[in-house]
Amino acid sequence: MEIATRILNGAFLTPEEAYTLFTDASLDTMTLVHEAYQLRKYYYGHKVKLNMILNAKSGICPEDCGYCGQSREMKEKQRYALIPENQITEGAKVAAENEIGTYCIVMSGRGPSDKEVDHITASVERIKAEHPQLKICACLGLANDEQATKLKAAGVDRYNHNLNTSENYHDEVVTTHTYQDRLETIETMKAHHISPCSGVICGMGETDQDIVDMAFALKDIDADSIPVNFLHPIKGTKFGDMNQLTPMRCLRILALFRLINPSKEIRIAGGREVNLRSLQATALMVANSIFVGDYLITGGQPNQLDYDMIQDLVYEIDYGHAENEVKTQ
Repeated sequence: MEIATRILNGAFLTPEEAYTLFTDASLDTMTLVHEAYQLRKYYYGHKVKLNMILNAKSGICPEDCGYCGQSREMKEKQRYALIPENQITEGAKVAAENEIGTYCIVMSGRGPSDKEVDHITASVERIKAEHPQLKICACLGLANDEQATKLKAAGVDRYNHNLNTSENYHDEVVTTHTYQDRLETIETMKAHHISPCSGVICGMGETDQDIVDMAFALKDIDADSIPVNFLHPIKGTKFGDMNQLTPMRCLRILALFRLINPSKEIRIAGGREVNLRSLQATALMVANSIFVGDYLITGGQPNQLDYDMIQDLVYEIDYGHAENEVKTQ
């Protein structure tokens, strides 16, 4: 099998080929990992990008996303309004001190009010003045053209808005907004030259075909960064009792996403610790980016374990100051 060689020579997987590779039980997962590693090594060498999340607003959300502990169905979970600017800027200082390349400011809710956008942009301007090397990723929900203009002017480098699942499975995950709503926000950010960060959550009951469709949808929107989340079930949510993932299936999913999006930043995101378990280091042979620290309302492993893992792999931290610094074919 020489899939990576074909791709590096200008070929690409068709959806049919990708589905066959992903579902062929006779094809060993580590064989796919090896092929994906050739692409990861070509485009990113042995570098790992680090990201940190700040949960700047929690709960108080009208959406019914079936995976989310901050949805309207989970009123008993932690809830607080948008935190003060100094707390947002203090988080950036922590990120800079811990060799983090991208600082992700996340808000719960359907989308930000104009007042909330002004609050975020003022914070970003302060962060950029104090830590100009730090990339800022905003994740604020559905946003419009005027808000995108303000975010770009303030210095926001990326906007995260995950597709989360396939178009076919979307209504099983959330009913309070549409798949097209998500696509429109991504395209709005791209129109304002804000780097699109968009990914998925696997393990919510989707089919193998859905997973293949997700990977190609992200290729179609040309997402620069692709966070692959593995469901961390939260009791009380629609998917709170799901248990469909194994470490090897997670590796297979990551390999598929790399083969379909060979030059993109593939990030192992939420649920990494509980689903990949002892195979987290192996996953970094496919992905080139991870979150360090806690997620939104679920905890991550101690930071030092991540730094130790990177060191044990003889990898190095990529600060990623310049966007899309990857080789071209």
